[in-house]
Amino acid sequence: MRHTNVLMALGAGALAAVLAGTAAVAGTDGTAAPDPTSTTCAAGCPGAGPGAVDDDEGRPYGMGYGMGSGRGGVGRGAGMGTRSAVGTCADLPASGTLTSQQRTTLAAMAEEEKLAHDVYVALATATGDARFTRIAAAETQHLTMLRTLLQHYGVADPTVGKADGVFATASTQKLYDALVAQGKGSLARALGVGRTIEQQDIADLTGAVQGLAAPDVTRVYTMLVAASRHHLAAFGS
Repeated sequence: MRHTNVLMALGAGALAAVLAGTAAVAGTDGTAAPDPTSTTCAAGCPGAGPGAVDDDEGRPYGMGYGMGSGRGGVGRGAGMGTRSAVGTCADLPASGTLTSQQRTTLAAMAEEEKLAHDVYVALATATGDARFTRIAAAETQHLTMLRTLLQHYGVADPTVGKADGVFATASTQKLYDALVAQGKGSLARALGVGRTIEQQDIADLTGAVQGLAAPDVTRVYTMLVAASRHHLAAFGS
């Protein structure tokens, strides 16, 4: 996430403009239209593990390797499997190359997913709204996907061993503190924070995918964009 941009928005009052549009949806259930797109996992293409597929509110469909029907099962088999667009075949051998900057970005994306998860956990407690709990669970699976890529490319994981609300990067820590403080004010403000996070995630991931020569990373980033769009709809975009 572009921390400076979001913090400037908080300080300059731009977030208030975003939050002003949340009142009408503050009491809704956040249901979004199902994603009509899908991806097909080729034979031998394992998935990221439990709950790698999530729906518009962050509920995991289950675990699987993208084989057969794609509904579950931990075994591998022959044939093809169709998954939701936010599913993944992330658990692939490293299938490309990353520049030094792209490696740095990959680590930052992992910390960004942790930020989203941790903020949503805090706001679930503050508001009691189940959307934050469900979407936080999805963010956990997204972080698992990114950690797989970090391992494959030999990039240090900045999220390892960090408790909820604790970050390796000072700017991320500052952003977390600011977002949680803002969101605890009311459900409307919490939903606005959720939208802010997802909008910035989409922008960051869309930028990060440009110029990649790593198909596995491209696949995961693209699927995370789709997931963020579902989450954005659940927050009342």
